[in-house]
Amino acid sequence: MKILLVEDDYDVAKSVCEYLEAAAHQVEVAPDGLIGLDCATRERYDCIILDISLPRLSGIQLCERIRSLGFSRVPILMLTAMGALSYKEEAFSAGADDYLVKPFALKELELRLTALQRRSAETRSGKQLRVGELVYDVMTQEIRRGEHVIALAATSRMILELLMRNTHRVVSRQEIEQVVWGDEPQSGDLVRIHIHTLREAIDKPFSVPLLHTVRGVGYRLSTGHEAPE
Repeated sequence: MKILLVEDDYDVAKSVCEYLEAAAHQVEVAPDGLIGLDCATRERYDCIILDISLPRLSGIQLCERIRSLGFSRVPILMLTAMGALSYKEEAFSAGADDYLVKPFALKELELRLTALQRRSAETRSGKQLRVGELVYDVMTQEIRRGEHVIALAATSRMILELLMRNTHRVVSRQEIEQVVWGDEPQSGDLVRIHIHTLREAIDKPFSVPLLHTVRGVGYRLSTGHEAPE
């Protein structure tokens, strides 16, 4: 398995990595929530392990962000010292698949990961997001419009996936900012920049625009004809 471990405790991360790698698994470690978010949305993993008490972005917030961006199939296991039922309820509500309290047996961790990966593999399908002739393959991360393959940087791809999963409504600028950057302040109007990049990539070469601006509200992907910004 290829596993992402988001853990700021060096000793815990070291022991988990050594054990799982000795069992022939590949483990990548992120020391805080924002680095973990970047890894989780840039690479494909068979399982993700999250601590709850993380710097910059908590494990609960990170889990919610991963799920809101459409990564619904990757299993997430919370590995934490927080054993109260309230924390477990919050974690499962955020989209976690399993919960293991520290201290823990490394063998049990591996067994739980194996079970999660097996269940995920059994239910996995090559689901595609589609708006008109624009297709985003969730599994391969390939984006096409008609016969044209579209290359996007990670942030623009995250915004595109958010829009494609919410074609039934307008997505506000504030929602895009929260999903992509969280509570980290950004200089300049990065949403407008990325929307412009998306429009250049998915609409400019084609006669029918898909990315529309609803003035004063936000953005929507559809085959309708709202005026662009």
